[in-house]
Amino acid sequence: MNKNIKIQKKDIIKVLLRSTFLQGSWNFERMQGLGFCFSILPIIKRLYNNNINERNKALKRHLEFFNTHPYMIGPILGIIIAMEEKKSNNLNKIKSSSINNIKIGLMGPLAGIGDPIFWGTIRPILSALGAGLAIKGNIIGPIIFFFSFNIIRLSTLYYGIHYGYNKGLNILKDINNNILKKITEGSSILGLFVMGALVNKWTKINIPIIISKYIKPNNILNIITTQDIFNQLLPGLIPLILTLICMWMLKQKINPLTIIISLFIISIIGNNLGIITN
Repeated sequence: MNKNIKIQKKDIIKVLLRSTFLQGSWNFERMQGLGFCFSILPIIKRLYNNNINERNKALKRHLEFFNTHPYMIGPILGIIIAMEEKKSNNLNKIKSSSINNIKIGLMGPLAGIGDPIFWGTIRPILSALGAGLAIKGNIIGPIIFFFSFNIIRLSTLYYGIHYGYNKGLNILKDINNNILKKITEGSSILGLFVMGALVNKWTKINIPIIISKYIKPNNILNIITTQDIFNQLLPGLIPLILTLICMWMLKQKINPLTIIISLFIISIIGNNLGIITN
């Protein structure tokens, strides 16, 4: 066994860069397994450079099934790097099964917080910011979205790897203390709040069906439409109803593509009949 081999900062940087290609070889058999092995390969080469047998065993155990949120893999990589370092130096006599068990145990909880944070919160907020500028013809919109999202993504990976490496097995205490659960709940609430605001901002429906016409004392024709009545009751009521209908259809496990195509068809027909406009 190699003795007193320490991981260097440049090794962690290599792991960070490689982890961005985690899903480049995604497959139905092992999902991100090959991508994980590719990410941690610089660590294996350094730790087991003079022991081909142990290096082959390390490669084999990191080719097993693995799947988590691609941007939340940092803490898992960090703790596995720490465990492999101890194993290569024969510290604590860490078993291969223990390393695999840690990977399996962490990939579920971290995947659970990745979706609400990135897909439910960060991406909608940055998309709204970028789209708000782009819709006015400002090229800065997509540039802001691209750079801000990737800065957050890479920062999460970078600090996640260092966090996992420094905490080691103590990271399990954070999970047991429901820290991840609190983060998930907070992100979900913020994400739902943002999505609710975006529904009213981006969903525009106008129902111009005329309810009544009358001439004011100053000889001005006043027309009251169905949309005017809805606006008096609750502005944004129709977009809210449409959103709730779509949510109900999704709960009924109706294909999202079917819902989108249906909305296109209804919009085209409604616009031609004059009962729906934008």
